[in-house]
Amino acid sequence: MAVTRFGVSLESELLEALDDYVKENNFPNRSQAIRQLIERNLVEKKWQCNHQVAGAITLVYDQGKRDLIGKITDIEHNHFKEILAVQHFHLSHEICMKIIAVFGQAYQLTKLSDKLISLKGILHGKLVMTQSN
Repeated sequence: MAVTRFGVSLESELLEALDDYVKENNFPNRSQAIRQLIERNLVEKKWQCNHQVAGAITLVYDQGKRDLIGKITDIEHNHFKEILAVQHFHLSHEICMKIIAVFGQAYQLTKLSDKLISLKGILHGKLVMTQSN
């Protein structure tokens, strides 16, 4: 991909904030940080426009919570068209993590993640989406 150089004018406070962002996220330079910020903005715009996106739903949960595994499985079966793969990890005897790779309309993936994350026994959940093209 060809790279085009251009100049950017920023207030000193904003430039300082950008430099902090570069350091905090270990970017090699400002260009990489700006590129990532622009791409994130484009992805979020696609979410709002309900474009087709890819993503991952991460769940951390108490596997001993009554009926939780069954409820998660039921939801997964009802959304088999959006779910590409599921990976399960044991973090401790009681606590598990599940990563669900998903692909589909942003609205549907958000709805799916909301159903899963809101289940009683889910300790933490997050949906991350990215553009699929």
